Amino acid sequence: MSDWLTELDIARARAFHGHMCPGLAIGLRAVELARRELGLGAEGAPDEEIVAIVETDMCAVDALQALLSCTFGKGNLVHRDHGKVAFSFYRRADGKAFRLLFTPPPDPDEAERADLRRRSQAMGLDACARARAEELRARRTASLLAAPLEGLFALQPVEGRAPARARLLESVVCEACGETLMETRARLFLGQTLCLPCFESRERR
Repeated sequence: MSDWLTELDIARARAFHGHMCPGLAIGLRAVELARRELGLGAEGAPDEEIVAIVETDMCAVDALQALLSCTFGKGNLVHRDHGKVAFSFYRRADGKAFRLLFTPPPDPDEAERADLRRRSQAMGLDACARARAEELRARRTASLLAAPLEGLFALQPVEGRAPARARLLESVVCEACGETLMETRARLFLGQTLCLPCFESRERR
């Protein structure tokens, strides 16, 4: 491990996520590189000081939540559904920002792992195949945790400012379903204030 990622960090992320896997390993290494670039130790940054924009909803994001204190609830974790394993980080204090794009290292077991995934989804695996799949998953996880950082991510510049801090906004009531919602998510339709689900259901009619 390094000054920016410790065995305790790995244990914390594993406990938060529920298990160890290649996806979580990617997130751990992203945290390691982000800490290095931002000069953060294990103690982290002041609350809400670091903002992360993630372009995936896979396991890696849980490492950011567990170790960088970036969460949806605080508004300093933003999901953009691009389907890319990429993470942008912003430091509010001085505007420093960068994007980490995961660049997968060669995986000698990739074909076998893919075959086991397909078989699992199609018909399930017997005990022997499940054990083999777990062995290959553990091997890939270990290789990602041991790989040089420079070979795992492309470090790219980011333009623009960090997303604004989360604000407390007024609530309104949907005139169709009667449920309360944030005013910025409301829509006006034929003179009625509607929530998004009610608005979209009327648009489809």
